[in-house]
Amino acid sequence: MAKAADIIIVGAGILGLAHALAAARRGLRALVLDRDAQANGASVRNFGFVTVTGQQAGACWRRALRSRAVWEEVAAAAGIPILQRGLAVLARRPESAAVLAAFARTEMGAGCTLLDGAEAARRFPELARGAPQALLWSPHECRVESREAIPRLAAWLEQTQGVTIRRHVLVRGVEEGGVETSAGRFSAPLIVICPGDDFLTLFPDRIAAQGVTKCKLHMLRLASPGFRLPGAVMSDLGLVRYLGYAELPEAAALRPVLWREQRAQLEAGVHLIVVQSADGTLVVGDSHHYGATPDPFQPAEVDALILEEFQAALGIPPPPVIERWIGVYASAPDKLMFRDAPAPHIRLVMVTSGTGASTAFAIAEETLAELHGESR
Repeated sequence: MAKAADIIIVGAGILGLAHALAAARRGLRALVLDRDAQANGASVRNFGFVTVTGQQAGACWRRALRSRAVWEEVAAAAGIPILQRGLAVLARRPESAAVLAAFARTEMGAGCTLLDGAEAARRFPELARGAPQALLWSPHECRVESREAIPRLAAWLEQTQGVTIRRHVLVRGVEEGGVETSAGRFSAPLIVICPGDDFLTLFPDRIAAQGVTKCKLHMLRLASPGFRLPGAVMSDLGLVRYLGYAELPEAAALRPVLWREQRAQLEAGVHLIVVQSADGTLVVGDSHHYGATPDPFQPAEVDALILEEFQAALGIPPPPVIERWIGVYASAPDKLMFRDAPAPHIRLVMVTSGTGASTAFAIAEETLAELHGESR
């Protein structure tokens, strides 16, 4: 027998849960269906780092600003600790310092502080061991523990927002007005599909038309270094990967320097993010390898490249590795996300970059507005 809701959302990762929140805030009864018994995909395998600074100028940056604001609201209500605020971007080369200076002059640099090496050492002595030539401090970021935050967000949506989440339910087919699943048919006038990195179960032709593939990344947890970081940390390598920096004209001079000095890291898609957990341990990554079906293996030499960059940037030997894992997410060469309309009241939404935690709440608000015929 059909089960009724106002909106059905397929997928209970951060993007699906964000759509459930956006629907609930409009007074809709949201039903979320997910094939797994618990959150197990990219949403719990990342840094939990809600990144604003460095996102691509324009829509992505605006989405990150809005999503960071929603994270702050939701975290306070759902009992999700904000473990860190702020971001330090370390520049070890004059070419990197020039990119940071150019970024600081853009609209996206508002509120950020650019420090030279001496100023950085005085303000952030725990980051001075790597002798950065410059440091950009951004107050805009926040960081949660992904593997704890996603389940808490889901529980809060169910307990206080009227959202129903059904797990171990495989959605086999979607049409206007309802979905066919392993648990029977569910009905709703609105349907949103957030398939993560599943390209074949629902609307495979429409997904294939977007040119998506998969990206595998290496993640590490290191023992506590014995001190607290002032915020999240990134290094020079991020300046040619994060589009908010990489698309600046000044980045053109940095790329050949990095290719000459750190070719192995660039070929492995390595850039450095370091965040700190409540117990002092560090979540460190990552690398990027692309393919239709990435293998599940984690070569030691790639982890070594990440740890090499950690030591160069922070100026300390890496603490012992106490945990390793891989993440896999959808990726596209020409877009950070897409929203497709297979039918008037159905939307297929996918983040095709590593920006899901940073932009999902804003993307979801846009989807609900579109389904309600509102212009944004």
